[in-house]
Amino acid sequence: MNTLFARLSIALLVIVGLMGAAFYVVDRINTRLYYEELSQTLNAPIAMYVTGQRQLIADGEPDLASLQELASHAMVINPTAEIYLLDTEGKILGHAMEPGTVLQDQVDLAPVRALIDQSAHMPIHGDDPRSESVRKVFSAHPVESEAGLEGYLYVILGGQKYEALANNIGDSYVGRMSAIAVGVIALLTLIVGLLVFGLLTRRLKRLGHDMRRVSHSKFEVQPAIEAPASSGDEIDALTLAFIEMSARITEQIEQLKENDRLRRELVSNISHDLRTPLSAMQGYIETLLIKADTMSHEDRVKYLSIARKHTVRLGTLIGDLFELSKLDSASVTPNLETFSLPELVQDIAQEFQLESEQKNIRLSIDTTSDAANTIGDIGLIQRVLENLVRNAIRFTPAGGEVTVSIAERPESVRVSVSDNGPGIADADIPRIFDRFYRAVDGEEARSDSSGLGLAIVKRILDLHGSRITVTSKLDRGTRFEFELPLCERAA
Repeated sequence: MNTLFARLSIALLVIVGLMGAAFYVVDRINTRLYYEELSQTLNAPIAMYVTGQRQLIADGEPDLASLQELASHAMVINPTAEIYLLDTEGKILGHAMEPGTVLQDQVDLAPVRALIDQSAHMPIHGDDPRSESVRKVFSAHPVESEAGLEGYLYVILGGQKYEALANNIGDSYVGRMSAIAVGVIALLTLIVGLLVFGLLTRRLKRLGHDMRRVSHSKFEVQPAIEAPASSGDEIDALTLAFIEMSARITEQIEQLKENDRLRRELVSNISHDLRTPLSAMQGYIETLLIKADTMSHEDRVKYLSIARKHTVRLGTLIGDLFELSKLDSASVTPNLETFSLPELVQDIAQEFQLESEQKNIRLSIDTTSDAANTIGDIGLIQRVLENLVRNAIRFTPAGGEVTVSIAERPESVRVSVSDNGPGIADADIPRIFDRFYRAVDGEEARSDSSGLGLAIVKRILDLHGSRITVTSKLDRGTRFEFELPLCERAA
């Protein structure tokens, strides 16, 4: 009884039962009304026929003998007829009923006049003198003489004989057939309804089974049910929503697993990168303390310089971690403004000019326009260029070249930083933007880089809606490229 099909079946059974009972009752009422209308229409002339045979009232005196005789003839023609003679006020003057069976001595004349004047639709019901509450169809006609209206002949068409027959209609053949017909119709309706509910709930059962299967697997398996057409019914819409929800949950679970992996890797990398300079600083400082009395001034300065170098590296690493943390937490919103990209590149070149000369590296700028204005956060874009140029200089050997290029396109400005250094292996390129990633072999593995520079670059460009690409060949160099919008287009 807890299943949807069982509940729908019970509801349908109750509805069909109530509808069948209501239909049976309405059918009985409509049948009775139809019979009464037909009987009143066909037997309306009875009262006129009886009054035409004799003068039933003369000078206010009723002819009861004639009334009895005519009533007997009329009841032979229609056994359900009951005849009454009324005065002009509706008072019963005489009848042909058995003594003591007439309970009323007055009849309401409003329905009588409505029937005579034909001012109402049949069936018209009037008072039944043999009952205090029941109203029945009748026939009526005025009784007139030379003096004028003397009264009315009032004929009940559904007398007690009719009532006796009507009350036994349920035991008749027609009554039994009507009840059987209603029962068969209700049964067929119930069977068809159960079949329809079965077809509908079967789809829900299949969907529920698939939901439980996916849930028990902790979303490690995909739904087996096929995605329905978008123009389906509500069950199809529910199925489509479940499939989409499962896909999103699976994607989120995989993302959580990846985030957990990255977190553990990040903790491991941070621990390693922080431990190295801290250990070196601790070793040199302890050496200074132990040999403070015997160490020469030159050795003391040397040890302090090395310790300072490691503190600078540690500060740089912590600064990069803090900056990347802010970028990842969405607490940094780019302060967009229009600025000249060639001017910014010139400033970056001057900033790294001395370092490049010390390594005997040629740092050049290649631009096709001196007025390539763009829109963005100038401070963040400067950080991107500094990281790219610093990496290029770090990994370019002496005698090499680093080039920063600017090229206008129809709707954007393309910026590239290239070098002719050792290049990056194809297997390493997909991961160079990961945090703390360093190639296993090569200059990067042996450098003091934190491994966060390119991760910061990618996050900043993501905030600007830009995508950075890299192309590299071993022993021939590497090229990083990204695009920013032209300020006219961006505005």
